[in-house]
Amino acid sequence: MRRLAAIAALLIGAACSGSAPATSGATSYFDNTGRSDTLSGGVRLIPVTTPSGTFKVWTKRVGNNPTIKLLLLHGGPGMTHEYFEAFDSYFPGQGIEYYYYDQLGSFYSDQPKDSTLWNTPRFVEEVEQVRQALGLTQDNFYLLGHSWGGILAIEYALKYQQHLKGLIISNMMSSIPAYNEYATKTLMPAMDQKVLAEVKALEAAGKYSDARYMELLIPNHYELHVMRAPFAEWPNGLTRALTHVNTDIYIPMQGPSELGASGKLVQWDRSADLKQITVPTLVIGGAHDTMDPKHMEWMSKEFPKGQYLFCPNGSHMSMYDDQRRYVDGVVRFLKERR
Repeated sequence: MRRLAAIAALLIGAACSGSAPATSGATSYFDNTGRSDTLSGGVRLIPVTTPSGTFKVWTKRVGNNPTIKLLLLHGGPGMTHEYFEAFDSYFPGQGIEYYYYDQLGSFYSDQPKDSTLWNTPRFVEEVEQVRQALGLTQDNFYLLGHSWGGILAIEYALKYQQHLKGLIISNMMSSIPAYNEYATKTLMPAMDQKVLAEVKALEAAGKYSDARYMELLIPNHYELHVMRAPFAEWPNGLTRALTHVNTDIYIPMQGPSELGASGKLVQWDRSADLKQITVPTLVIGGAHDTMDPKHMEWMSKEFPKGQYLFCPNGSHMSMYDDQRRYVDGVVRFLKERR
């Protein structure tokens, strides 16, 4: 008993001494030492300078990994980070540091009423200011852009790829004209033609806010090509993101139709420029996507260091309806460059 008491005394003394035990990888991932965002749970409001003044955008950091820092660019434009929340189920367990981010005008960020701000070059400069504020560098900075976020990620890489360690283009084609062609020649002919005729009639009359418009599109388009599940079962993060869309941004840039683009982005096409992006790039496409999976596979071959992740059960939100394949592919891509 005396021997056990002596050992216990030694252990207590060691625990109370100034030397800290070595931290494991799992422990260091949750190490908040030196962070200024602990009181806010990782949230930072970052000031961004625009031609119309300085505004704040919302970001939230999860985890600590000096070699993998992933910034997430949501779709829309004008949607929110909320539909990325499914990553919370996987990325912490893989030791991936990642950042949620609501672009200017989106729900958690400032929402200035200035239509001149809603253009792609200004959004690119915003992303660069966010990168600088978060201290992301070419040694650790990965950028994942989904849907409109994929357009933004491509544009960012074409101007600032010297800061990137890797790029992920998720469920986005490199050409809006090609996307519109795919919608016209593939998606629309596959719809019930009576439904399509009624949808087109509502669009022609400008009745995009008519309840009948979404009543038709949810079972005939959204549940087939956006997320392949009954709408009533869609995850809360996704439904919140849809509820929070800023239409003052979405409609001018994307257009009001859900069967193609007609806004400022209608002529956007970077297909000929993909070869200029020389950082490792992963392109993700779903078999049932609103975007053409064959085009996205072609894109992966245009990038000098491109890869393609195909989600056979996936739609536009492949991170939900082909989740494990999607997440495993993203994690593999991030970790092979550590």
